[in-house]
Amino acid sequence: MKNTMKRVISALLCLCCLLSLALSAGAVEKKRFDDVPADAWFASAVEFAVEGGLFQGVSETEFAPGSPMTRAMMATVLYRLDGAEAAGENPFADVPDDAWYTDAVIWAAGAGIIEGTGSGFSPNANVTREQIAAMLYRYARVRLLDLSGRSILAFPDSDLIAGWATEAMEWAVAEGLFLGNADGSLNPKGNATRAQVAALMERFSQFESPLSLWTRDARAARTLYAYMENITDPENVYFIPVRDRIAVFDLDGTLFCETDPNYFDYTLLKYRILEDPEYKDKASEFEREVANKIKEQNETGKSFSGLEVDHGRAVASAFAGMTIAEFNAYIQEFKKQPMPSYTGMNRGGGFYQPMVQVVNFLLDNDFTVYVVSGTDRLIVRGIIDNSPLDIPNRQIIGSDETIVSSNQAGKDGLDYVFAEGDELILGGDFLIKNLKMNKVSVIMQEIGQQPVLSFGNSTGDSSMAEYVTSGNPYPSLAFMLCCDDTERENGSQSKADKMYDLCEEFDWVPVSMKNDWTTIYGDGVTYTGKK
Repeated sequence: MKNTMKRVISALLCLCCLLSLALSAGAVEKKRFDDVPADAWFASAVEFAVEGGLFQGVSETEFAPGSPMTRAMMATVLYRLDGAEAAGENPFADVPDDAWYTDAVIWAAGAGIIEGTGSGFSPNANVTREQIAAMLYRYARVRLLDLSGRSILAFPDSDLIAGWATEAMEWAVAEGLFLGNADGSLNPKGNATRAQVAALMERFSQFESPLSLWTRDARAARTLYAYMENITDPENVYFIPVRDRIAVFDLDGTLFCETDPNYFDYTLLKYRILEDPEYKDKASEFEREVANKIKEQNETGKSFSGLEVDHGRAVASAFAGMTIAEFNAYIQEFKKQPMPSYTGMNRGGGFYQPMVQVVNFLLDNDFTVYVVSGTDRLIVRGIIDNSPLDIPNRQIIGSDETIVSSNQAGKDGLDYVFAEGDELILGGDFLIKNLKMNKVSVIMQEIGQQPVLSFGNSTGDSSMAEYVTSGNPYPSLAFMLCCDDTERENGSQSKADKMYDLCEEFDWVPVSMKNDWTTIYGDGVTYTGKK
């Protein structure tokens, strides 16, 4: 027993020694450089910069944190951060074709991130703090980062900032990239050390593009981003006051999955009339006729003249008598059904994630966003309820049906007074299909002024797009989604081609679902093919 205990104790001591050696080795590895003390203010920043491949040491054991950064070094750091490839001609005579920084300078010049000094690029000159601010500001524009932040430069030496760097420095200070020195100065002409730039890049890495799900070369994203820079700057001739920043979005095919195999409201009605065990035996002959047309359309693609209005009439009658809350609850339950052509997504989850980012980008820049849809208004409200979109019901416009009091009993609204105990219910009568010119009319009726941005995807949105961009006193744009992705989405190249032609004809901005978006529905959703 004693020998056994001795062996156990011996084994434990050996294990402790091994763990101690491993921890010591890890500590040595983590330190990395002899001139970067573990408790130095820049230690974590150096670790971040080296681990991220932005910096290298000047030797295996030295980082040289106090050494000045050169312009070539700064261009190289941004080049590594971007992960891009150099393209184009070398524009600077003082940049050799085979220098370690040549590709970085060619890339940065081509992207508009760096400029010359008058006598070339001056790659070995120390980079100043205001030059770094300007480079980061231009790079942030390349990456579609938010450039709206501005700070009054209340530093005693703010007047030393060059005119070309003022806007960039205001942004950098507002975003916390540049902090004042211990003496309260900003020191814009001062040189930056390697440690300071490492810390700066660590802070900069926290930024994320508000349109991060858009590809870097997406024309639509860049157009919207440049537009936002102009119209939110009070000093810009194109500035738009907050009260006039209004955007209108279609829903189906613009914000939300349009057809799987048909519109959400079409599939909802078909379910209600042909499948809902509590209603299918109560459906009228007209409702069944409409539902069967939708079923045939789903299966064969056949179109039916007048189906849009007949569908609206059938929705109104099939849900008549429901309270607003009951109708919404019914929609919420239907949203839980799986989306037929996808795995990992239910019917309520079909929001285009890149377009959700657009809506949030507009909201963050003080836009009022309206949804103007051909779908029944109450159904649109139900789709957006419990969704990624933060749009209140008062800003949701759609096709309409009557809403009456539960005790109104057919009386005209002029002859009945809402009383305690009454509830609002669906009245059963269809009013208007909100498509084409009707969208323009309802925008004026409900919004009361001309929006400045329009987002749609079909000819049903053409009138809205033209209304927004015709004779507008403010800069205005119309974006149109083109359903050209047949791998991740129920796309149609022929329909997309027609929309591209219309965008060319009417000067709308096309959005390619295939080429402009890194994802459509997010991770975990797979398109399995049309059903």
